[in-house]
Amino acid sequence: MNPRVKAVKARDNYKLEITFSNGEVGVYDCSPLLNFGVFSELKDKIYFQQVRAAFGTVVWPHGQDICPDTLYLDSKKIKKSTNKLLRRIGTKNRASR
Repeated sequence: MNPRVKAVKARDNYKLEITFSNGEVGVYDCSPLLNFGVFSELKDKIYFQQVRAAFGTVVWPHGQDICPDTLYLDSKKIKKSTNKLLRRIGTKNRASR
């Protein structure tokens, strides 16, 4: 399972700065979504700014949300996790070799 959203800030040009549960920070570009169905409402910059973190992802007041796995995998990381334990998840430890 990928990390979940802990905090989010709306930035210029329909970008979100997201802090994930593993301490990493990434920037996710929402602009490719703006012409699809329910996401077209995000074109309103005032509405876009109303994003918040909830349930491990990002949400807007009228129910728009984005899959947390998509947010993590497709965001450009600007800060990597400094937690060595979290970086080792998924790797074998020395005792099991």
